[in-house]
Amino acid sequence: MVSYRDRLSQLPDDFLLQILSWLPTKDVMVTSLLSKRWRFLWTLVPRLNYDLRLHDNTYPRFSQFVDRSLLLHKAPTLESLNISIGSVCYTAEKDVGVWVRIGVDRFVRELNISYCSGEEPIRLPKCLFTCTTLAVLKLENVSLVDASCYVCFQSVKTLHLLDVKYLDDQSLPRIISSCSSLEDLVVQRCPGDNVKVVSITAPCLKTLSLHKSSQAFEGDDDGFLIDAPKLKRVDIEDYWGGFCYIENMPEVVEANVDVIYKNTEKLLGSLTSVKRLALCLITSDAAYPAGTVFSQLVHLELCTCAPRWWDLLTRLFEDSPKLRVLKLRQKHIRRAPSPRACWKQPVSLPKCLLFHLETFKWELYEGSQKQKEVATFILKHAIRLKTAIISPKPTSTLLEKHEMLKELSSSPRGSSTCELLFD
Repeated sequence: MVSYRDRLSQLPDDFLLQILSWLPTKDVMVTSLLSKRWRFLWTLVPRLNYDLRLHDNTYPRFSQFVDRSLLLHKAPTLESLNISIGSVCYTAEKDVGVWVRIGVDRFVRELNISYCSGEEPIRLPKCLFTCTTLAVLKLENVSLVDASCYVCFQSVKTLHLLDVKYLDDQSLPRIISSCSSLEDLVVQRCPGDNVKVVSITAPCLKTLSLHKSSQAFEGDDDGFLIDAPKLKRVDIEDYWGGFCYIENMPEVVEANVDVIYKNTEKLLGSLTSVKRLALCLITSDAAYPAGTVFSQLVHLELCTCAPRWWDLLTRLFEDSPKLRVLKLRQKHIRRAPSPRACWKQPVSLPKCLLFHLETFKWELYEGSQKQKEVATFILKHAIRLKTAIISPKPTSTLLEKHEMLKELSSSPRGSSTCELLFD
């Protein structure tokens, strides 16, 4: 009977190299002990993955291992070089600089550098900024202040910049504009990044994620400017204010907007082509311009943490005629006490309730008066509703859950085929 190891050894080298490519390099090197055939096979693996955690967070041992494996590595082209250093290391900047230079010399196509969060970011060598073979570049807690001069990322299609420090306001736009083929961009702001306004002009961009979550950001002059006519998906999370203006974005089909801007009219007014929309706003009156119609919207997720969120829901009912799926959920701690003002139901029944809404789901339902009003209104007037799922908050008592079930079960339903479920 052929042993498992022998069966594995019978596979072609190319196939084995693909398997080994997805393992940590530390584990890959161990395979050299299996047999003579495996002794040098690891040196041809096109993807190298280094993680300090796999070396007991002992940096001297880790750096020696990376040095030795890169020295012995013989693959003509380096498909991917991933380096993760999760603990503060005083020689990391120098060492990473050497490793990045080796990657550039080996025509690296994907580079992922992640350094210890919360520590002073490490600088990367200037040779990186003219690496024409890079297709994927992902950086976390590094400094790009040296990218102020000539930058050329002509082949980069994926660019992720998390907690990166720049020289000034013009550095990030310069880097992005150098990526003439850019399709996927992630930018996560951090305090002290030397940027006030993130300006993004990317004619080929398809997916965009913008995040700013630190309370160190202050003032309404800190924000984002976006011009991306080919954008399909956008994700914006900003919990500390500012602004986001979007121009020339007619092809977006999916959007997540989770912000505390006082006015989001220019932002949401550019999203009329969306089919799936997730929203968490602090405003309803200034959410989007009057007369806006989300004519393609079929799936809506609305956060209920903001005051008067039900007013925004009413507007979206009226302005989303094809809505088929509605999901309500409190994503965050309630940002302000709920006002005592009454919920104003739509003046006339929205088209989406009369003709299209099929699925209604409410997570973390509390059974408050406002919530009961909204839930019973939807159950009563959604004529084509097939499924309504109510999930009470985990902290609700058994008695409270029973009362919620009794109240909603006895409420009138516009659809005779609607199934009311309680999770």
